[in-house]
Amino acid sequence: MVTLVLGAQWGDEGKGKIVDFLGEGADVVARFQGGANAGHTIIRNGEKFVLHLLPAGILRSNTVCVIGAGVVVDPVALMDEIRQVEAAGISLKDRLFVSHQAHLIMPYHKLLDQISEARSDRRKIGTTGRGIGPAYVDKFSRVGIRIVDLLDREFLREKIRANVEDKNRVLSRIYEAEELNVDAIVEEYIAFDKQIDPYVKDVSVLLEEAIRGGRKIILEGAQGSLLDIDMGTYPFVTSSNPTAGGACTSLGIGPRKIDNVIGIIKAYTTRVGEGPFPTEILENDGSDLREKGGEYGATTGRPRRCGWFDGVAARFSTRINGIDSWAVTKLDVLSGMKQLKICIAYEDDERLYRHFPSDARILSGIRPVYQEFPGWEESLQGIRQWPDLPPAAREYLEFIEDFTATPISILSVGPAREDTIVK
Repeated sequence: MVTLVLGAQWGDEGKGKIVDFLGEGADVVARFQGGANAGHTIIRNGEKFVLHLLPAGILRSNTVCVIGAGVVVDPVALMDEIRQVEAAGISLKDRLFVSHQAHLIMPYHKLLDQISEARSDRRKIGTTGRGIGPAYVDKFSRVGIRIVDLLDREFLREKIRANVEDKNRVLSRIYEAEELNVDAIVEEYIAFDKQIDPYVKDVSVLLEEAIRGGRKIILEGAQGSLLDIDMGTYPFVTSSNPTAGGACTSLGIGPRKIDNVIGIIKAYTTRVGEGPFPTEILENDGSDLREKGGEYGATTGRPRRCGWFDGVAARFSTRINGIDSWAVTKLDVLSGMKQLKICIAYEDDERLYRHFPSDARILSGIRPVYQEFPGWEESLQGIRQWPDLPPAAREYLEFIEDFTATPISILSVGPAREDTIVK
């Protein structure tokens, strides 16, 4: 059984908790795209873990975790996470595997990302400065460094030297920045090769064997569907495909191998960084919802922009991903609000939009059309059954199901594993 779990909004939907919850009894959890710009927060026995590259299943001792070819791997971040998890007494021996085809983030990627975003004459995208975009640029320019390149040190040395010389010309002539030391970078990555070698694997073969063996497999993405490089609000997007198609190309499995697609959505909507956000709450900058929901980036600590649930965007995500059911998170954050809103369409002075226009220029100029719902005062703490939810909460959720033509299968009413309702 292969289950694909992905974010259906602009990221930060709570994928880490849901994958961790679904990981009960999972044989394999595989991460398929993104890099250390993403952050999964998981609460385990009262202890908080923030994972950027390791799959969420890493906290379950019997689960094999896989990092696919579509992930760009920051060696420093990966080794830091491995040490963090092992320090908690969790063994990774024969449990963690990284695709030999995955590309590496190099020091020049981070530097170029930070300098480019900081330029005052350039439109801000809102990157994390972790080098993700430049690493994908090199990948598609066919000059990227892959993990398999670490196996041949002379080849690695030549390839890094050629890349650094090219990047140094850009750094010095365009950005007037200090050039990087080629030899220091080569030595750093040769040292990383010794650390990463036990984890390197042909991920496609591993997953094919697991599928043929009838194993329970979870595929997890980073960020969210509205940030997809092709389908998202371009140019305010990530550099990879967090949508369902990205899982197949990254992990080397066929689309017909996926049995179930679960889309994760918050009971409201958030976005980090720049870009259009039609349902953003501008009063008090959405600060009430932000503070109540703890809406600060797990990776950067940046405050998230907060808004009402966007039903139009949710329907868009069901269409492009083939979502079978929803996992709704942070419903508990809405307790105590007198009135709630769900966006059912957009409008401008000329027309009504019932479908999501991913053109950022259109999205920036439209207004949301809302349907209003009564709130509820009751706390959701301790609720474990759907019928025990306040009637107003059930009405709100049932409208989401009807409007998106997609049932809710999982509902999160708190941060811990046990704060979860399976419908």
